[in-house]
Amino acid sequence: MYKIEKKDYGVHLTFGGFIDSPEMEKWVEESKRFLETFPPKFGVFVDMRELKPLPEGSQAVMQIGQKLYKQKGMQRSVVILDNAITTLQFKRIAKDTGIDEWERYIDASATENWQEAGEKWIVDATDPDE
Repeated sequence: MYKIEKKDYGVHLTFGGFIDSPEMEKWVEESKRFLETFPPKFGVFVDMRELKPLPEGSQAVMQIGQKLYKQKGMQRSVVILDNAITTLQFKRIAKDTGIDEWERYIDASATENWQEAGEKWIVDATDPDE
């Protein structure tokens, strides 16, 4: 399951459950259409608290999606997780796509105000790791 929403800061993405390659490809195609109307710079808030670890094929498609968002103007992104395996997986994917410099990760199970901390990173560049 995925959801794409427009917010004042840019894009709010929600991923949950098990996502196979065809569903991930659908997300990339929908994202292409969605991002056509966006300004040249925007932030991305990704809620992955309910996402199961991705199979290999879905990971490859996620890389395509991450590159698309960066090419379309993503300045900063924050990923909210609460699963160690998924966190490691997405840190590796971000490193592979080259967006790791602009992406921060927040463990929702250990951070009470994860929503606020994530939005501060996107909007004000206030690093949640500092």
